[in-house]
Amino acid sequence: MTAQTDTSSKPGFSAQTLATWILPIIIIGILAVMALVEPRFYNRLNIFNILRNFTVTSLLALAQALVMIVGGFDLSIGAIMAAGSVVAAVSMLAFTEPFYSQPMLIISLGFGAALLVGCFAGGVNGILAAKLQASPFIITLGTMTVISGLTFWYTKGAPIYGAPSELVSEIGRGQLLGVPVIFWFGLAVIGLLWWLCTQTKFGRHVYAVGSNPSAARESGINPTRILVVTYGISGALAAAAGLILTARLGSGQSGIGGDAAIQSIAAAVIGGVSLRGGIGSVPRVAMAALFLALMSNALNLAQIDSKFQTLVLGGFLIGFVAIERKFDRND
Repeated sequence: MTAQTDTSSKPGFSAQTLATWILPIIIIGILAVMALVEPRFYNRLNIFNILRNFTVTSLLALAQALVMIVGGFDLSIGAIMAAGSVVAAVSMLAFTEPFYSQPMLIISLGFGAALLVGCFAGGVNGILAAKLQASPFIITLGTMTVISGLTFWYTKGAPIYGAPSELVSEIGRGQLLGVPVIFWFGLAVIGLLWWLCTQTKFGRHVYAVGSNPSAARESGINPTRILVVTYGISGALAAAAGLILTARLGSGQSGIGGDAAIQSIAAAVIGGVSLRGGIGSVPRVAMAALFLALMSNALNLAQIDSKFQTLVLGGFLIGFVAIERKFDRND
């Protein structure tokens, strides 16, 4: 099994065909329509807002896509995202006194702590999924509840302040070459994950385990190890999304991530990731995340009620799932 498994071998139309060819046309259509009906869409500040939102959405989508490719599922992504935000803020507050003259070191230590917590939480998901042999849906529903409960218990629902001002000025609102720093970070992560999935032995093993765990085991792959590492990476990505929101807001927030699970699942499915596992592409998932960011921004500018936006998202998700299931039955 190779990383090229992410490309469907079925002739004709498929969910992967839709993600590869139809989705870019839809994105171009959104850009064209908004140019005609809403001049504010191409305002510089609005474009920056789209790029920042795209980065958060893409990190969450890729976190979900990885565990779906390996044959899993993760409902705890939003809870890990919130936990990462809170841990980062608490850590930066704790490091302020000993390193008060080194704000970037304080920020780096806070970010490192949050990523470790996210990786640990994701790894626990992977261990439970591998050892209990239970539905990932139920397992991650349970860990989501535990993580959310701990986060809200610690913060009492209140924001955590005390991070260096540079967190917002240099990262949350900072620019590099005229583009938000956050966006460059997102592109770097997308590129790294593409390389990991397509150019490394670990990536090939992820696809192999997702396609057929028994066959992967017989070929010498350790599915438990692959599951744990993949879930760990997913947790780190979710925590990174929390870090970006922390940098934008200037505080740790236990209430973020409420719709992260549905957004990440929608982006992964729209991006052509199979619900059966073993099929998925990082660039396609990133493109789906861009589509969701553009759609959300366009609906906001059009002053469309947020409840209707959720309805639209759910409709797209159901449609793409229906397409995948139709072609699954035709295998």
